[in-house]
Amino acid sequence: MIQLDRHIRKTVLLSMLVVLTLITTLDFIFSLLDQIADTDQNYSAINAFSVVLLKVPTSIYELLPFTALGGALIGLGVLASNNELVVMQSAGVQVWRIVLAVLKPTFAIMILSFVLGEYVAPPLEQLAQSNKAIQQSRSGSINSEQGTWRRVGDEFVYINAIAPGGTRLYGVTRYQIDDRRRLISSSFAELATYVEQRDNGYWQLDNVRESILTAGFVDTQIRSREDWQVDLSPELLSVLLVDPDEQSISGLYQFARYFESEGLDSGTYYLAFWKKLLQPISTLALVILGISLVFGPLRESTMGFRVFIALGIGLVFTIFQSLMEPASLLYGFSPLVAVIIPILICFGLGSYLMGRSV
Repeated sequence: MIQLDRHIRKTVLLSMLVVLTLITTLDFIFSLLDQIADTDQNYSAINAFSVVLLKVPTSIYELLPFTALGGALIGLGVLASNNELVVMQSAGVQVWRIVLAVLKPTFAIMILSFVLGEYVAPPLEQLAQSNKAIQQSRSGSINSEQGTWRRVGDEFVYINAIAPGGTRLYGVTRYQIDDRRRLISSSFAELATYVEQRDNGYWQLDNVRESILTAGFVDTQIRSREDWQVDLSPELLSVLLVDPDEQSISGLYQFARYFESEGLDSGTYYLAFWKKLLQPISTLALVILGISLVFGPLRESTMGFRVFIALGIGLVFTIFQSLMEPASLLYGFSPLVAVIIPILICFGLGSYLMGRSV
């Protein structure tokens, strides 16, 4: 029985690796073409290749649930096509034992998903986005594609580029407003460096040009250095480098709480937080649904049809998630509900089909 479990695990795991290799290669090629389209005199093709290479762990992380689904369908499909599943069941092997053997490599995928999403992909994604932003940024100008806007107290801050780790900022523009939302002053600093202190750190601004708006005239001041006391830590700025879906679970939760403290909408970050936290469960739900199809409607289907069904399930799951996520932000229901409903549907449908096949 141990050898039988090992045979099932190897078949399913090999199928998962083949699926992962194929879709990751395709994603790498299309991502590289997309990055090359952004090249200019400052952002070369070599830079584009390095950025895409750093983004590979993020791509793998995002594709893992569908890799597990496709691997389970194809691996069990191979066993079914060779009549091995029929022989196993005829020999008295129960369906739950086969399912458990399939789930073992799935659990490995779930652990890999958590490690990639929390520890590996986010820092590499931050490095990729930071390198690209620094190369494309222009001193004294706002780069709408790579920069980021944030509100800090009574200031609206725009940062052209953030270095890896968030301890250095390039091109910091600040707009200060009063209680009547009128512009009081604007300033631009070419560089901001975080200075660590025992109690609280601060930002050291270099080459600052400030314009103060008063009644009837504008007073312009130029300073080579200025200290900027603001509650904006490098850890939070590191989170700003990438989109919510590409950040770590802990970073998402930290920044969502920060948004709440500033009186800003934190729904997007809580939504991404629950989505990433529950991604391993999503993987398990998709695999269970795929297993139920092999033991049920797809028992006698061809390999090509199984691949088609796997793509269809992944597409429907993604579309339903994409509909639920903005709906939670629009109608104000819990982001957790938006994330967990597609998962429960997969679990429910998989359990129903599995119950009919045994």
